[in-house]
Amino acid sequence: MRSPLPVLATLLTAFVGLVLAAPAQAQTAPIPMRIGVIPVIGASPIFVANGEGWLKEAGLAPTFTTFESGPNMIQALASGTIDVYVAGVAPLAVARTKNIDVRVVASTAVEEMVFVAGPKLAPFFANGASKAEAFAQFKAKEGRPARLATQPLGSVPNTTLQHWLWQVAKADKANAEVVSMGIDATQQAILAGAVDGASIREPALTIVQGRNPAIALIANGAEMFPDQPGTVVGVYGAYADRNPGAVESLVRSLIRADTLLKSDSAKAAPYVLAALGKGIVDLATIQKALTSPAAKFTVDPRAIIVATKAMQAYQVSIGALEKDVPLDGLFDSRYYEKAIAR
Repeated sequence: MRSPLPVLATLLTAFVGLVLAAPAQAQTAPIPMRIGVIPVIGASPIFVANGEGWLKEAGLAPTFTTFESGPNMIQALASGTIDVYVAGVAPLAVARTKNIDVRVVASTAVEEMVFVAGPKLAPFFANGASKAEAFAQFKAKEGRPARLATQPLGSVPNTTLQHWLWQVAKADKANAEVVSMGIDATQQAILAGAVDGASIREPALTIVQGRNPAIALIANGAEMFPDQPGTVVGVYGAYADRNPGAVESLVRSLIRADTLLKSDSAKAAPYVLAALGKGIVDLATIQKALTSPAAKFTVDPRAIIVATKAMQAYQVSIGALEKDVPLDGLFDSRYYEKAIAR
């Protein structure tokens, strides 16, 4: 009679193998990552990382939701609708004061905001005239201050425009009027001549100059606010605590995307077009926007900490914030440091 021991041993070995394999299979299941994003060139690294398949390759299952503004996205983050925030840094420090645990794990771009002048205002900046003098001359001729479009008070576009006007250009406040409106409305207003100038970013800069070459770039991002923090990647604290590996993988994918954007923007452009185009913008426009003066990509979150503090201090001075908001805990560079160490 055949001994049952070999059969039992075989069954036991198979059972142990299944038990050991089960956790490994669970670990390889894609991790859902719900990403909220504002559709601007500054967010290109996340679009490229997704388009190249690097997020999926890293074990993530990303889904994207588009927002018009950072504050709206903060509400979605707080309600648990999204896990990752890709937009301007300005609303995040304020969010933390409302007990919303969001952490900046990466930057994507800096010095995005530039100032353009429409056909009526642009000629006054020619012939070496100072910026303040240009606004004064415009008012003298038109009988009114120049109307300048930007996003609402407290936003990065608004803050950088006011900083440039009053601190850099030294314009008289009687000669320039800041008008708040949405991103799309700003682009349409400068094209329609409803405003005389605007603070915009890519791809709006390339679009408006392409449609009307008389719209002139007057100040780049560095002049408006040196090292101005632009689009960042924020992660909801509870999500980061549950999925530290996923966050590190996200940051590593952004680093790869940053490299591609700087080395081969033509290859990266179709992914950005797919996210931003919506049948309105063509590939040539996106390619030009990716290499414009308003497209400065960087992933290192440490590079914008000092500028974020400076911008917040200026927001207090213009009444956009009641007081400085502590930035302790807002920036978490550990994921970036681990990613570049590999």
